[in-house]
Amino acid sequence: MTRIEPYRSFTVEEKGSLSVQRSLSLVAAKAPAQCQLKPVALRVEALRKSYGTNEAVADVSFDVRKGEIFGLLGPNGAGKTTVMSILATAHRPSGGDAVLFGHSLRQEPRVVRQMIGLAPQEIALYPMLSAAENLRFFGHVYGVKGAELENRIDELLHFVGLKERGNDYVATFSGGMRRRLNLAVALVHRPMLILLDEPTTGVDPQSREHILEIVRRLRQAGCAILYTTHYLEEAEHLCDRLGILNHGKLLAVGSLDGLLADLEYAEIIEMRGLPSGADLTPVRAADGVCRIESNRGVVRLFVRSAADLLGPLQRLVNRSGRNIKLEIASLRLEDLFLRLTGKELRD
Repeated sequence: MTRIEPYRSFTVEEKGSLSVQRSLSLVAAKAPAQCQLKPVALRVEALRKSYGTNEAVADVSFDVRKGEIFGLLGPNGAGKTTVMSILATAHRPSGGDAVLFGHSLRQEPRVVRQMIGLAPQEIALYPMLSAAENLRFFGHVYGVKGAELENRIDELLHFVGLKERGNDYVATFSGGMRRRLNLAVALVHRPMLILLDEPTTGVDPQSREHILEIVRRLRQAGCAILYTTHYLEEAEHLCDRLGILNHGKLLAVGSLDGLLADLEYAEIIEMRGLPSGADLTPVRAADGVCRIESNRGVVRLFVRSAADLLGPLQRLVNRSGRNIKLEIASLRLEDLFLRLTGKELRD
């Protein structure tokens, strides 16, 4: 399903009226109701991790379903890496548990480890081995051997678009090619849960889109995917549901549409060109204005409905005697993130 979201741009000429220009952008809409019908692959239950007196993860709970991409977001130091490390069985939790298809992380770590594929942020490949040799080595680590492994190597090289480079040394690969092979290594043993930690970091836009397409195909194949990224737009368009972490605590979980619907405002009006000290009192007093921010000559109004503010805004513009630019946009993930954490994602 696809929904059409309007983005409205207003150019206000001195003492003039508002002229409206509209453009339409297509955004892939998620289907949270359908996600809820899918079986749970991973259930994280009150997970905690402490280092001395520092609680890096505090009672974090969420689930990841088959055929779903669950995005785990948070500023630096929020606890994302700790959660991923625990789920990858690299660290033991201080409390709580995670259950993967009925197997407890605390009680059966070896079993869970065999069911998980991890593509870490730091590329874990041997540069002086070929792509096929890297896959063969990691296949042996996971107990995949013989004809099954050779067939799997051929499948994965084709899947990540490296079929023609299978016998080339990884040292000769571009950053995007290494990222794709790093992902292929995580898939060599057919894991039931895939942990992708910043899989598009440091790659060019073309390589990023290639990697994202691979992730979408994994979702279509029914894989359960836990995904971390610093790119909010990437998470916005890719993830079915999101969890937002800050200071080790999970602040919100749900679909983007559902999380945005919980905010008291629905649109943001941005104004540029107002004179310093302009009286915003009439606008501030209007119905539906939830918050006003002013920074470096830009005024942002957080409102329930921008249409209800057109009259007061027109009067404000007329009084200013200047050319004013107004832009109105629906809420996005960035707005939600800032509202919950008070921080830019890259901190």
